[in-house]
Amino acid sequence: MEWIAAMQTAISYMEAHLLENLNYEDVAKQVYLSSYEFHRAFSFLTGMTANAYIRNRRLSLAAREIAETDAKITEIALKYGYDTPESFTKAFTRFHGVAPKYAREGAAKLVLFNPLVLKLTVEGGKSMDYRIVQTEAQKFLAVVRDFRNEIINDAENHEIPDFWGMCRENGVIAKLLAMCPAGRRDLYGLCAPTKPGAETFAYGIGIPADADSAAPDPDVLKQAGLCIWDVQPGTYAVFECIGEDADCISETWARFYKEFLPQMGYEAADETDYEYYPEQGRSGVFCELWIPVRKK
Repeated sequence: MEWIAAMQTAISYMEAHLLENLNYEDVAKQVYLSSYEFHRAFSFLTGMTANAYIRNRRLSLAAREIAETDAKITEIALKYGYDTPESFTKAFTRFHGVAPKYAREGAAKLVLFNPLVLKLTVEGGKSMDYRIVQTEAQKFLAVVRDFRNEIINDAENHEIPDFWGMCRENGVIAKLLAMCPAGRRDLYGLCAPTKPGAETFAYGIGIPADADSAAPDPDVLKQAGLCIWDVQPGTYAVFECIGEDADCISETWARFYKEFLPQMGYEAADETDYEYYPEQGRSGVFCELWIPVRKK
């Protein structure tokens, strides 16, 4: 329930400061979360990013003001955070389907976007299988890139799938798998928690660096663009992502925040979370999602 309450507090803060220079990082501070964790939790709970919520609310209020007052459109644009009339017109038209100058016409259809109210609901008929696993310290060999926090749960963004595709095409994944013994050629999608104030998070594609893996020469690692990724001992909630593509990962994250955390007495922990892609997977299971948690 704390997550729902924290996100509602965030929404109330956004509503009270809509006319100020505001973004999701400012809001995260109000609920004592890292910008990355807040962005991820908000987007999975609401289906949109906090920045999208702020933008949509401003454009909805701007349309009402255009329709109901005689204020100049340029003044309204500035009031709702747009530096130029051109940028306001572009955003307004994309959101409402009509340009601002037509919003004062009686026949213009405008989009109403009301403030969100989050509520915890209990739904029957669906099971959410999970297991709790205690892990030792782990090391992975991985190819790693930094990605902007804003891409989390953005259905139109394909940077991470494209990263996987690039690593397959340039042979990096093949090199990783060649270091593993037969029958142990599993892959991991590793996601690091962000540091305070960071605008990006690290995501890696890797394999376990254990006794069964070939010990790579440091020069080979560097030449291949690989690094060692350390994960501390911890507690993980493990879920199977059921589906045919990566959409089921986002769906599982959403259920983690909406169903698992409010009911189970855990909270998210600041450690690597990862997707596990076993060489011998089960039919219908896209991957396993390992999320670090701790008891409240």
